[in-house]
Amino acid sequence: MPPITEFTNEGLTFSVTEAGPADGVPVLLLHGFPQRASAWAGVTPLLNDRGFRTLAPDQRGYSPGARPTGRRQYSLRHLTGDIAALIDEIGAPVHLVGHDWGAIVAWAVASNHPDKVASLTAVSVGHPGAFMRSLRTSSQALRSWYMVFFQIPWLPERLLTMRSGVGERMQAKLGMTPAMVEQFRTGIVDDGALPGGVNWYRGLPLTSPSFVGPVSVPTTVVWSDGDHFLSRAQAVESERFVRAPFDFAPMEGASHWIPEERPTELAEAILARIASVV
Repeated sequence: MPPITEFTNEGLTFSVTEAGPADGVPVLLLHGFPQRASAWAGVTPLLNDRGFRTLAPDQRGYSPGARPTGRRQYSLRHLTGDIAALIDEIGAPVHLVGHDWGAIVAWAVASNHPDKVASLTAVSVGHPGAFMRSLRTSSQALRSWYMVFFQIPWLPERLLTMRSGVGERMQAKLGMTPAMVEQFRTGIVDDGALPGGVNWYRGLPLTSPSFVGPVSVPTTVVWSDGDHFLSRAQAVESERFVRAPFDFAPMEGASHWIPEERPTELAEAILARIASVV
């Protein structure tokens, strides 16, 4: 079958990076903020070498043909519907992997469309229910200050687009390498993807917490102890919301940016989860 380079949903067109054997079992990789499909560049060859077909979309707000205006277009229901449509295009259940915001979408897809998901590997972000619990029981509330900040109109975009400004310095302090900061500059800011990316945060209050219920597919949560944004509690307590085999895979000494920083270890965690259901 020809590779999938794009798909459509709700009148929007999304770009997709596909690699690996066309007849391989599909692994669908969802990026987070502020990144694009290229965040998986270190992971995909490792999966392809093991015979898997990988697909990584630029999601809503990031694909040039899928940048609606207004925060209502970025609710979790819309983001979940996009990925469900892509899985329908693939034509078979996928092994679903998501990092950061991509993990939130992955949890929502696995919860609402279990027939489309063979396994789930959530990277950095645990189940939304566990995240909400951790706000009361751990340091997560302090770590999540930026989610409130991003609700402010136009100011976050202003700060993040200033060259050598607050946003750039913050990214470096939180673990981004100079190459990653430059990728943010060219692939997000200069390409016009930043407003859509920030709107994911602004759209979050528009979806009921009950939208993401328990997950019934085999699940692994990968978390790094150098993550400034996300606590161990929200990762570990995700097991409460999984009605299937569950593994917690901690990484020592890694920052939040696991796909770029630890691609080999992450690929092995993904492959281990896949092997458990094949």
